[in-house]
Amino acid sequence: MDTWLAYCLTKPGAWQDEPWEGDVVAKVGDKIFAFLGDDSLGLKCGRDREEADELIRIHPDDVESSPYIGRYGWNSVKFGGTIPDDEIRELIDQSYDAIVAKLPKSKRPMR
Repeated sequence: MDTWLAYCLTKPGAWQDEPWEGDVVAKVGDKIFAFLGDDSLGLKCGRDREEADELIRIHPDDVESSPYIGRYGWNSVKFGGTIPDDEIRELIDQSYDAIVAKLPKSKRPMR
C-alpha cells in the first residue's frame, strides 16, 4: 500500500486522509480519488457501472465492483496480482483526472 499511496501523493493537490478510523484515502480538494487497502485500491474506473465493468471483463480475477459506490463507476483493483504496475499507475491517473474534472474550477489544483 505504501508504494501506491506515495504515487497518489505525487499528484498535484493530493493529500492523505483517514476519514474513517483505519481507512486511508488519497484526496484532491475535498474529494477522494483512491481508497487504499492492504491488497487493493478503490478507484474511479468509469463514468458509470457499464464503463467500469470493462476493466472487470479484462481482469476478472483482480478487479471487482466496489461495495456501495460501485454503481458510480468505482472498482476495487487488487495489486500484486496479474495487473502490471504501470497499468495500476494509469488507473490511478485516470481516477485522479476524473475527480479533478468534477471539482469546481476554483478548487482544481494547478498543474
